[in-house]
Amino acid sequence: MDPLTGLIVAAALMHPDKKLASLDKDFVMRRFSEKRFAAGADRDQIRACENLGIELPRFVEICLGAMQEISDELGL
Repeated sequence: MDPLTGLIVAAALMHPDKKLASLDKDFVMRRFSEKRFAAGADRDQIRACENLGIELPRFVEICLGAMQEISDELGL
């Protein structure tokens, strides 16, 4: 699992329904800024998306959307 998907899964698991559908980009971004939340998720590696010209909030939005599309397969 890469750092961003790990952070997103951790964010989903903190919701009562434990579903990716409960998440939005802003929620994930707030969790991203909490250094103690999903501490094993390498924030520097996630921020590397900016080296490709993709702003972090957009990268989170893309990844979250892709995960939500296959949420049944992911069991979330």
